[in-house]
Amino acid sequence: MDAAGRVPNEGAGYDAVVLAGGAARRLGGADKPGVRVGGRALLDRVLGACAGARTTVVVAEPRPTARPVLWAREEPPGAGPLAALDAGLRRTTADHVVVLSADLPFLEETTVRRLLDALRAGRADGALLTDAEGRDQPLVAAYRTAALRRGLAALAAPVPGGGSVPGGGSAPGGGAGGPLTGLPLRRLTAGLDLTRVPDPVASFDCDTWDDIADARARIREHGHVLDEWISAVKDELGIDLDVDTGGLLDLARDAAHGVARPAAPLTTFLVGYAAAKAGGGPEAVAEAARKAVALAQRWADESAADPGPGAGRDAG
Repeated sequence: MDAAGRVPNEGAGYDAVVLAGGAARRLGGADKPGVRVGGRALLDRVLGACAGARTTVVVAEPRPTARPVLWAREEPPGAGPLAALDAGLRRTTADHVVVLSADLPFLEETTVRRLLDALRAGRADGALLTDAEGRDQPLVAAYRTAALRRGLAALAAPVPGGGSVPGGGSAPGGGAGGPLTGLPLRRLTAGLDLTRVPDPVASFDCDTWDDIADARARIREHGHVLDEWISAVKDELGIDLDVDTGGLLDLARDAAHGVARPAAPLTTFLVGYAAAKAGGGPEAVAEAARKAVALAQRWADESAADPGPGAGRDAG
């Protein structure tokens, strides 16, 4: 990925547009994209889920992020989701685009891939998640970029005779802002052929402080906390590396039990250092861990075989 948020990709790829400029009224106007869940800003969590995008565009005022992105802004600011989507799409070039809100604490790369796979498997205009109640979530979706642009162009077209655009917004010259100002997102999605992918977890969004509290509690549950912690550390340290977490935990266990408890954190640190010296990457980590595991096993075997001082000597 380069400094502008672009990932080199000569084959079929996708772009991402993240809408992060809402007013967050149900949060009392708080900076929702910056609210932290599991130690990471909601926006950074979403950016991690679409890390495979060739270009990632965030529609909002620029801010520090864990990953490099391109920035866009709807005109006027606060003009609504369709105006924001239009502004983001103007900076994309891929045939497929993932459109996301910035408040999805449980969205993962695997979900993004599922949406793209569902889109590419058929001829639909888009594939979106549905929540636990079966409701469409058009801001957790993958679309054909051309279909979105056609729909937005149709909604922005002048209305014969001027006046208001049916369903909200204003025709050109009919009020402040552009023709997409104030239009609800359903005005666009209602005209699209959509495939639906049920996922009550990944579609969970944080609209209220109760939602934030629920998300913070869930990621601290036993089955989630370690993965969440590793992801948070990688974001904090600027590390984009997939490692065999289970293998490293086994190494730490072997070092703790076979050598001494303090050996566990020290050994895993040394494995990381050795992997970095070897050029980094998952293979370097795996090789360094393999050598350390073998050493820990030899150490444990040797200790078990050693009869200790005085053992086996004649008492007389």
